[in-house]
Amino acid sequence: MTAKDLINYMIPPLKPEDPIEKAHEWMDEFKTAELPVAQEGKFLGLIVEDMIYDLMDAKTIGDLPLKGVNCFVKHDKHYYDVLSTSYKQGFRLVAVIDREDRYLGVVSIQDVVEAFAQTSSLNSPGAILVLSIKKYDYSLSNIARMIEMNDAKILSTHITPHLDKDSRVLLTLKLDTEDISQIKTVLENNNVHIEATFNASALSYDEKERLDLLMKYLKP
Repeated sequence: MTAKDLINYMIPPLKPEDPIEKAHEWMDEFKTAELPVAQEGKFLGLIVEDMIYDLMDAKTIGDLPLKGVNCFVKHDKHYYDVLSTSYKQGFRLVAVIDREDRYLGVVSIQDVVEAFAQTSSLNSPGAILVLSIKKYDYSLSNIARMIEMNDAKILSTHITPHLDKDSRVLLTLKLDTEDISQIKTVLENNNVHIEATFNASALSYDEKERLDLLMKYLKP
């Protein structure tokens, strides 16, 4: 799924000559604290709600010092790049431009999260394994072989640096089975350290409540 596929056409861009009141109205209407600003097909940046209140003398959007001028991705970038840009730039909207740098629209992080949840294996039943692996020992094919020997399959993978150990990475695996007792034994016997395990079908009430709170937080 690319950035262009996730463009939210319900969020239009403001123009520099638009009055500040228009930004107020649109933020209320679209339930967002950020709006894109573009002119003649060029992305100029983002206007943030706080700016409107901090600069009371401003009359038009062009009077405001826009933020997020680098908060954009090319239209053919993966949605991981959208999330990465949002995180690095610190905004919940990411502009999308084409090969000629023409403004196409914006992607909201809420839309990315919802699309990911709908299209990924998150909704499939099964256990989640988080493995701590030495960088030089990392081999997904070997791990997959050990898992498949126990009649299970890997639905998705995600790898991140280990925050506490520079020499290691964390490999998160979503499996198609909930019974991972034998898989854990095989992995541990092969010196694969299991950092954590989760079972999506056995969330406690508190865990479900936390998940609901997370989804509420992601909404603008």
